[in-house]
Amino acid sequence: MGVCPPIVSMKLWLKLTLIILFSVSAAAAISFLSLGVLVSQHAAHPEKSDVIIVLGGDNGLRVRKGAELYHAGYAPHIILTGIDERFYRPGHPNWRERRMIALGVPKRAMKVDTKSRTTWEEAKNTSMTMEKNGWESAIVVSDPPHMLRLHQTWSRAFEGSSKKFILVSTNPKWWDRVLWWKNKESYQFVISEVKKNLFYAAVHY
Repeated sequence: MGVCPPIVSMKLWLKLTLIILFSVSAAAAISFLSLGVLVSQHAAHPEKSDVIIVLGGDNGLRVRKGAELYHAGYAPHIILTGIDERFYRPGHPNWRERRMIALGVPKRAMKVDTKSRTTWEEAKNTSMTMEKNGWESAIVVSDPPHMLRLHQTWSRAFEGSSKKFILVSTNPKWWDRVLWWKNKESYQFVISEVKKNLFYAAVHY
């Protein structure tokens, strides 16, 4: 009679342990799978603005998106960032300017930011350019996995001012916010962005 309670208690303990392990594993799996949604959550539909900011690190998709937004009438000005001043010659447009012109965007509608090296510098320098030109609103174009970090950075750069921004993402064939882990390129982007977001949170907040 004295043996039964320990056996019952052991079975109950094992059952509870399995339930806890399953719950933790399920939560970890859900958290991992939702990373694609997390990093891309701040992408929005474009709205009428003063300027379109096409961020650097581009393979052509951002330039094309910026040109589409310009032709759709969302803004009359474009700023191209991420162009290295060491190799830039104003009289010789770089490939991104040439691509914009080929897509029908007039050279007079474009400005080039050759000073910014980081996401923070892009946001801060854009804020100053907008201030000089009397622009109050911007559309910021980049790829889907960058949206969370951009939102945090640009919010901080525009803090205390009346200026506002909207994040608009490109539409890469490799991107799926739910099944991101199945594609090598999107997997690398998401993991890299998670690390960068953690670093930014530790350094800036």
